[in-house]
Amino acid sequence: MKRTHHCAQLTLADLNATVSLLGWVDSIRDHGGILFIDLRDRKGITQVKFDPHTNPELGAQAAHIKPESVIGVFGAVVGRPEGTVNAHLPTGAIEVDASALTIHNISDTPPFPLDDIGGDKVNEDLRLTYRYLDLRRPKMRKNLQVRHRAAKSIRDYFDSQEFIEVETPALFKSTPEGAREYLVPSRIHPGEFYALSQSPQQFKQILMVAGV
Repeated sequence: MKRTHHCAQLTLADLNATVSLLGWVDSIRDHGGILFIDLRDRKGITQVKFDPHTNPELGAQAAHIKPESVIGVFGAVVGRPEGTVNAHLPTGAIEVDASALTIHNISDTPPFPLDDIGGDKVNEDLRLTYRYLDLRRPKMRKNLQVRHRAAKSIRDYFDSQEFIEVETPALFKSTPEGAREYLVPSRIHPGEFYALSQSPQQFKQILMVAGV
């Protein structure tokens, strides 16, 4: 099941389209036997409906899903009933009426809430222990996006000024300096060591002399 859209992409313009979505289960709501799942990826959220009255087998399969499980859904885009539109979501006017479900992984109960309110109240050591979960939180994802855009803006500017970005080596031979060195053993040459570069000074000087 390959993704056809991300979870913040579908709108009323996609009504009656057959789509495939993949992501994490953000929340589950049972309305009289009909399950509504908010499916989340790094782009946003789409509501998915599972109706056991029309597809009992699919409904039974969906009943085993837990929050943060990884699933893929296949179905048709339909408009939400009047009074249920969520104006706070880009996809709030539609939902996906699921006709097929693939459960890639059932999640254990998360060790802390993955929203920004609950996650911010959690001890930082716990967040770092489960860093892969912490990075799913909207606040952390936004921080990564801001850092990416800032770095890209800097690179774009220097590129427009005809600078060349050069990645200097991280491992180098040991040098007779007074600062403490961090040695890395060589597997290919037993008894020999690399040293972590303490400064890019020598590499910069070589690049300057080379006219880079």
